[in-house]
Amino acid sequence: MSLFRALIGAVRAARHAPRLAAGFVPDDDVLLDAPDERLAPALVAAALADPEPAAKLLATTRDACEWEDRDRYVTRLATFAYSRGEWLTHWLAVAPRDPDALLVATQLAVRRAWESPARAERLRELGPLIHAVAEDAPHDPVPWRLALDHARGSHAGHAVFESLWEQAVRRSPHHYGSHVAALKYLSAQWYGSHRAAFDFAEQAADDAAPGSLVRALPVRAAHDRLRVPPDRDPAVPPARVDLAADRALELSAAFPVGDPWPAEVRNLLAYVLVERERWGEAREEFGRIGAHATSFPWGGAPGAGRGAVREDSPPGSQPRSNRADPLRRFLAARDRVRGELARRTPLWEPGHGRAGRGGPGGH
Repeated sequence: MSLFRALIGAVRAARHAPRLAAGFVPDDDVLLDAPDERLAPALVAAALADPEPAAKLLATTRDACEWEDRDRYVTRLATFAYSRGEWLTHWLAVAPRDPDALLVATQLAVRRAWESPARAERLRELGPLIHAVAEDAPHDPVPWRLALDHARGSHAGHAVFESLWEQAVRRSPHHYGSHVAALKYLSAQWYGSHRAAFDFAEQAADDAAPGSLVRALPVRAAHDRLRVPPDRDPAVPPARVDLAADRALELSAAFPVGDPWPAEVRNLLAYVLVERERWGEAREEFGRIGAHATSFPWGGAPGAGRGAVREDSPPGSQPRSNRADPLRRFLAARDRVRGELARRTPLWEPGHGRAGRGGPGGH
């Protein structure tokens, strides 16, 4: 019987897989961590050692209080400077007190310290720099998000972390980056538990404004929970994970298909749906993602758990393994969804006449 089922499944997959791929962007058109139309010119200029477009971009986000965009751009620019930093060196040389240049440089310094074998010690040495950058930003939550990441890696106590959290949310109550930093601190991998992380994420999602990415924060807690066997922490049942996915599905549906803004949340949601074997909803989510694959959650080093990025990775970093791995994992997950749905679809669906011998009109 098992062989028979395997053969039937293979036939179903061959018959239905092409149709189920409809709506998916072709593999060759999927991009990993593609910059948006504002960041792309700044990165191109940086590759030519010209910091001016990056400086103008970050100044615009600061003046317009575009904190979510600012946070993303600072992180991406620091990631670029990690391997190609001439443009940042030039920027600091001509404008050593520029708050945007200092913020990118501090983000980069935190990442490098995070990767050191003496992580906590190196991070503690950066404390005065981070404090100075944060204190010079009366309205900007991004330096305080960076301070939260720094506190986690330097083993700061709960009281210190709470004081930094208060400063961050005072500047922007629903800043997604700050909430992600707090969720990591409260995770079971760091200084909390899966239950504490879910409690925080669910409360933050309840309080968030419509359309805020914070509404999808529980699915980030769900991702962390899925990386350990269920029997190791029964305090968070599968139903709570599914509810987190439901919340994220509602948020994702509010954005246009292929929108780069919620791309990371959508990739994270697709990962959770695949792990929960919610194949139909996963297919819809991959359709909404379009061409925008993201390294998180598909990129990760061995031992990170089912191909996920490790939560102890340096903030803003990419996996150290082959840079093609996240994209391959994304495409493999998408293919798996299509294959699972095809194997579950009847060979001859109702309303489609069965051609050939034995079917309507057959001999």
